[in-house]
Amino acid sequence: MNEGKTEKAATPDPWEFAVRRIKVFSLIFLLLLAGCSWLFSSWFFARSVLIGGLLVNISFWLLQRDIQRMLHKVSTSENRYASVIRTQKTQFMLKFFARLVILFLLFAVLASRMTIDVIGLTLGLTTVLFSVVIIGLGTGLCRMPSKV
Repeated sequence: MNEGKTEKAATPDPWEFAVRRIKVFSLIFLLLLAGCSWLFSSWFFARSVLIGGLLVNISFWLLQRDIQRMLHKVSTSENRYASVIRTQKTQFMLKFFARLVILFLLFAVLASRMTIDVIGLTLGLTTVLFSVVIIGLGTGLCRMPSKV
């Protein structure tokens, strides 16, 4: 009976591995981007890159946690009726939009308390997007069925 558990643990899920790589690559890319910004521009610009990058990385981590919780609740639910799935989807979407509102409010508070370079902030916000594209292209994982 323990053999099945060890076999499953021995073969890592490629999607979990890809998400882990995205998180690590995003942090490394953020630190590299902030360091280069500080070196070639100024601390003011680098601070804006760090603020944007940290906020988007934290939001990505929370999103991943919420997706895992939703999938776990749906998969372990004894009754897999459409109403249970619909309820979980609704809760997930409400959390997602609440996180966007909180992120916007954080940006508004930060912008009112300190001067932020908009280009640096935008550059920091793109770290997760860039990481997803690079890791996605590099791993070759695809959920879309091929029409060929």
